[in-house]
Amino acid sequence: MSDLAIIKVLVLSSIGFALAMILTPAWTHFLYKYKLVKNIRSDGNTPIFSRLHKGKAGTPTMGGVLIWVTVAALAIFFWWFSKIWPQSIFSTLNFVSRSETFLPIGAFVASALVGLLDDWFNVRRQGGGKGGGLTVKHRLFMYTLIAVFGAWWFYYKLDWDIIRVPFVGVLNMGWWFIPFFIFVIVGTAFSVNEADGLDGLAGGLCLTSFAAFGTIAFLQGRFDLAAFCGVICGTLLSFLWFNINPARFFMGDTGAMSLGISLGIVAMLTGYPLLLLVVGFLFMLESLSVLIQMMSKKIRKKKVFLSTPIHHHFEAKGWPETKVVMRFWIISGVMAVLGLIIAIIDLRLW
Repeated sequence: MSDLAIIKVLVLSSIGFALAMILTPAWTHFLYKYKLVKNIRSDGNTPIFSRLHKGKAGTPTMGGVLIWVTVAALAIFFWWFSKIWPQSIFSTLNFVSRSETFLPIGAFVASALVGLLDDWFNVRRQGGGKGGGLTVKHRLFMYTLIAVFGAWWFYYKLDWDIIRVPFVGVLNMGWWFIPFFIFVIVGTAFSVNEADGLDGLAGGLCLTSFAAFGTIAFLQGRFDLAAFCGVICGTLLSFLWFNINPARFFMGDTGAMSLGISLGIVAMLTGYPLLLLVVGFLFMLESLSVLIQMMSKKIRKKKVFLSTPIHHHFEAKGWPETKVVMRFWIISGVMAVLGLIIAIIDLRLW
């Protein structure tokens, strides 16, 4: 079964990559034709950011549509045909299951649609955010709504209220699992969104994170969840082909929001949300830099960083954008491997 499962994950990942590559030219043409471009803030409140990124004005956003549309299309295709021909290869490649992927796929698409609305507001310079789009409060509210539904699904539908503490064992949280789940999902979604600021940065960090948790899911025998992560990795590779500097298009909130929420849910399904602190170390660092900057400006009336999130700080210090991104990729890869090592040792112990 494990050999067949390996083939399933690899085949689906490859199909995801190929399909996203095929869809990209048409979607890119659509974005440029209708000028669905991201507005770069230039209101004077963020002078460093505006100076560093003024050259990106006119680059289309909503590139993340390629990621979630591809994942949703493959999920629907193989699920539908597995029902028609249950003994065929379609059934073998079907990765939709109630216990493993109903929630992450549903949350993936739902949050992507919310992010797409945010991107649309940004393009049209509508909404309460700077330059258009949803405000931070509105985004956090949407993250929380989706997280509340996810917590309800885990606790009441899946009867799930445990997490694994590496090298300690399984912790039964009872009803405390619900607020903990909400905190993890909202925190991960916020952090991934903050990392989406340089060409290829968020896509590369998400790639290593989903690859790590997909491997953990595979080792646990959660092959459908591993396949889901594999398809996302395949589509992210395709996305990065066009998103590396200079980016052909940006991910947009439709990609960042859906990837962040899905990553948090996948971590919860593996039972290793605490490993997000390791595997997603840079995501945590990005959001912490924003929170520290906000608190310092409010309390001390002084900045700690030249600009936040922290990747902009390094830009402001003179690092080329590509150097920041590649060094973050390297750190992310190392932390993903470290998280895998911890999970493998812990799985052998328990």
